[in-house]
Amino acid sequence: MGPETLVAKTPATLDELRIRVFHALQRHPLCRSVRFDVLKTPRTRKGSNWTVSLHSVEPRALFEASDIVADIQDAYELAAVA
Repeated sequence: MGPETLVAKTPATLDELRIRVFHALQRHPLCRSVRFDVLKTPRTRKGSNWTVSLHSVEPRALFEASDIVADIQDAYELAAVA
């Protein structure tokens, strides 16, 4: 069992994830004009069940935007709908 399995992800709704991604991208000067969609996906073996599709990303902002999104994906999972 690796250290990544010991840390539980925080559940969040699609709307909460959109807000978190938006605010995180707004904090980086190169990423403020990035357009994105947060999409629900089937659950994978690693537990991932959502993704971000980046649109209109300047070449110089691509690495930063991808890194920001990866950090958020590591911390959150899509909450089960009751």
